[in-house]
Amino acid sequence: MAWQGKDPTDKHWGCPIRERWGLRAHQQMSPALEEKVAFTATLAGSYEAAGQVAGKWGCPVDDSVIHAVVQRLGSVAQAQTQQRLREPARESDPQRGASELALLMLDGWFARFRGPGWGKKRTKKDRVEWHEIKNGVFYLHEQAARTQGGRGLIAQKVVVRCLGQPMELGQRLHWEAVRGGLGRAKDKLVLGDGIAWIWNLKANRWPDARELLDFWHGGQHLWALGRACNGMDELKAAPWVEERLHRLRHGREQSVLDEISALKESRSQAGQMIRKEKKYFAGHAHRMNYQQIAARGWPIGSGPVESSCRQDQCRFKRPGQSWTRAGFLNLSALDEARRNNHWDEVWVSA
Repeated sequence: MAWQGKDPTDKHWGCPIRERWGLRAHQQMSPALEEKVAFTATLAGSYEAAGQVAGKWGCPVDDSVIHAVVQRLGSVAQAQTQQRLREPARESDPQRGASELALLMLDGWFARFRGPGWGKKRTKKDRVEWHEIKNGVFYLHEQAARTQGGRGLIAQKVVVRCLGQPMELGQRLHWEAVRGGLGRAKDKLVLGDGIAWIWNLKANRWPDARELLDFWHGGQHLWALGRACNGMDELKAAPWVEERLHRLRHGREQSVLDEISALKESRSQAGQMIRKEKKYFAGHAHRMNYQQIAARGWPIGSGPVESSCRQDQCRFKRPGQSWTRAGFLNLSALDEARRNNHWDEVWVSA
């Protein structure tokens, strides 16, 4: 039983204990417990798994309750993101020395969403739709290091994901990057694969930045070209590809690009592949100065954003998962708040 009555100061009716704990009307969880549950939900692989973890630390919670908490608090986090974008970003550590290099890496992946025909027995509308999720990663070069075992790690980075247009991703990533020190970096480098929206966004948002095609992606296309030039025979293609990969990596990229542009085409399937890859390399020729970038100790691969996409897929692309737009955005907003040091702001507002 909880005592309640009229507050003599402002005459409102309520329960002093519940108000002291910060509980709203009909709320069954304390704010502290809600925070634990929401934080767990951003780290666990599913709402069910989050409930099981909560049970282990002494507070069994049904996954439907966790889902409801995430939806409510995620909408708060989304609103805060939009509010931040209306104001100029301020660098979080202005006393830090200017960085030699700021890195921006971009990539995308696809998640499964419920279509307009979801749950209907007879319908001509799609029950499932696949939408691209665009990811962006920002960090300063000095924040990257390696463990004794050689594994790469980044001490501090920003991760942004977007269900929407590239310009929205660019706006949000740029705001977080300025907060992280982009404005005072002496140099900027954008890395990504060959998809067009990445380089269109780079030209619009960071026109003065250097740009580099991820070396692994370039290598994959060189392998596709090598197979086409060698009758789709992997053994014959291997020496052809490896010799050109070595030149591409070690400062002789122009000789490789000249050879590719001179390749003959035909109407065969292999000829069509050669035509496609010639166009690819011609379009990215100015993004392949790998030796020049590597000589400065800078990365030539977009591993951090690839890793970010993979981690996201482990949470948002699990077997059987089909998202609503609101469900995805609310969990994503909370997860970004945790990753990008906005978590406490959610609870001040909530």
